[in-house]
Amino acid sequence: MVFGYSTNAYVKYTVAESLERIAELGFKGVEIMCDRPHLYPPDFKGEALKAIRAILERRRLKVTNLNSFTLFAVGDTYLPSWIEPDKARRDIRVRHTLECLEVAQALGAANISIPPGGPLEKGMGRDEAFRLFYAGLDQVMPRAEELGIKVLVEPEPDLLMERTAEFKPFIREIHSPMIGLNFDIGHFFCAGEDPVVALEELFEWVGHMHVEDIAPTREHNHLIAGQGAIDFAAVFGAMARLGYDGDISLELYPYVDTPDEAGEESLKHLRPLFKAAGLAV
Repeated sequence: MVFGYSTNAYVKYTVAESLERIAELGFKGVEIMCDRPHLYPPDFKGEALKAIRAILERRRLKVTNLNSFTLFAVGDTYLPSWIEPDKARRDIRVRHTLECLEVAQALGAANISIPPGGPLEKGMGRDEAFRLFYAGLDQVMPRAEELGIKVLVEPEPDLLMERTAEFKPFIREIHSPMIGLNFDIGHFFCAGEDPVVALEELFEWVGHMHVEDIAPTREHNHLIAGQGAIDFAAVFGAMARLGYDGDISLELYPYVDTPDEAGEESLKHLRPLFKAAGLAV
């Protein structure tokens, strides 16, 4: 199990600079943002991608996850999505995901994370949205299976799926071990759930985890660990009890002006809690 820090807190730096800074903080892993201004696949071919791999190897950083959620290079945080009415827009999302799988293979990453469909379009029913999402996943599943790289869906507040009760029926219709769950502790808390209970219920599908703190109001705003209401000791205890052996990534994208400080403070808060739970990270 490796604890990484997501480069999406470092959008004021290049991806290469981000890797160096994350390593200096003492993290053993890194989650790489597969979007501009970082590792957007069309921008990193051949030697450019080899250069990133060289930094990872020199710094002994494991890629804990490729964050393939946002698409600022051609859209925004959520769009183009898997469930837009326009097929051309959906095709952009599918193509991006396939390209991220190739990057994952090149960098030795075991998984990528994707949005849970996207925001529900006005006038579109949930059944139609899920049909479109399944159709899109059907286009990426064969390549994921061929490469042995997991595509992990990440429920998020205000998107097609945000709660346990929405994710379970969705995943049970998927007949591939390469489609799973990126379990974001804070997202389930924001959706009104106890992350421990949600983790227990969804554990069989969890391939990677995001951690961040969230205010007691449950507002979807990622905070430095220790500044909110997340009971990390309880969550880490559940992870140990369940036998979680995947990787974990700290996701603090609101701290673009102070990413080093945010990462360092979170690391200091979380390290003793990992140790107390018996989690070797």
